[in-house]
Amino acid sequence: MDDINVLHHRCLLNLRRRVRDIGDGRPAQERYMRLQKDGDTLSYQGNSEEVGCYVAGRPLSKGNCYFEVTIVDTGVRGTIAVGLVPKFYRLDHQPGWLPYSVAYHADNGKLYNGNPVGQQFGPKCARGDRIGCGIHSENIEAGITTVFFTKNGKEVGSVEVPVSAEGLFPAVGMHSMGEEVKVDLQAEWFLEEDDSMMMVDSHEDDWGRLYDVRVSGTLLEYVGKGKSIMDVGLAQARQPLTTRCHYYEVEIVDAGEKCYIALGLARRDYPKNRHPGWSRGSVAYHADDGKIFHGSGVGDAFGPRCFKGDIMGCGIMFPRDYILDGEGETDDWDRLDIRPGHASVQNVLYLNDEEEEEEGEDGEEAGEQEQEGRKVTVRNSFKHNTTLFNFCCIYVR
Repeated sequence: MDDINVLHHRCLLNLRRRVRDIGDGRPAQERYMRLQKDGDTLSYQGNSEEVGCYVAGRPLSKGNCYFEVTIVDTGVRGTIAVGLVPKFYRLDHQPGWLPYSVAYHADNGKLYNGNPVGQQFGPKCARGDRIGCGIHSENIEAGITTVFFTKNGKEVGSVEVPVSAEGLFPAVGMHSMGEEVKVDLQAEWFLEEDDSMMMVDSHEDDWGRLYDVRVSGTLLEYVGKGKSIMDVGLAQARQPLTTRCHYYEVEIVDAGEKCYIALGLARRDYPKNRHPGWSRGSVAYHADDGKIFHGSGVGDAFGPRCFKGDIMGCGIMFPRDYILDGEGETDDWDRLDIRPGHASVQNVLYLNDEEEEEEGEDGEEAGEQEQEGRKVTVRNSFKHNTTLFNFCCIYVR
């Protein structure tokens, strides 16, 4: 009996010590792996093949409901994640990848909510940007709370997430050499009065032409009749792809009835009622049949079909000596002088400036003569979950 009493006494002392440690203001035990911590600075110390993660010692609460991370250096890839995780989160995974965790990722602007597949959420972040994360604590007792993220003091968006018994702990993940951040666990963020009635940015300024397509934030929605081949909706960006911005992606949020979605490139004055790829001066990858259309209403077998949740990408692989005069200094397309360095490039798309000739209802060109154009390599991609398929086969006619 004496041994049992001694054991009970020791357990009681340990319990009292733990309660005293929590209540006396001493810092709780933070955890991190493959990271170096120097004061409030975290730097990646892995080999870029494994994730490094930091988890703060205390969860967010009503009295301390927000923290910020300043990107000091994006390193090789800028794969920096900021979010909230359970207390004993695995340190070899990015925040947001595992259940009951959520994070905003700087390299692609996506939100990862308990899943290794992210969803488009906000802008990408670079060196000097501040990423904030906080909770609206009014529903935290109900086992669920609203987590919001900010960039440079402005709210990006929010999401409802479940809360474990231990709470949600600030976390930072990194995944490439040279990445470095500063963490402020005592940061404060207030909704300014002018922001109390927030307006959603329509992003309409990003688009030079919209026909039967409605823009809502980063979402594009077809609003046409969809009854005939002429009822095509077109969204064409205001700016062309350049050597500085040479790639873009589209995630299929809703495939509609038949997933008649085409992603590609087209000349500035492309017909508004033609899918990209159908007419001269355009090329496009079509989701419904996986075919490539290059200036013709007849497509060629190219890649897999795409469905809801898939991500389609398109970009230009410019030659190294490709020169685009005035790039980044003007919004006027007509002022850009494109000068190819070589006479020919394999796998090319002709970007013709001449007016397109009249087409018949069957989609065939009225004039078949070849026209001189400028040549670049176009690359298409398809992502399904974590699998990436790249295609560079663009056919010249």
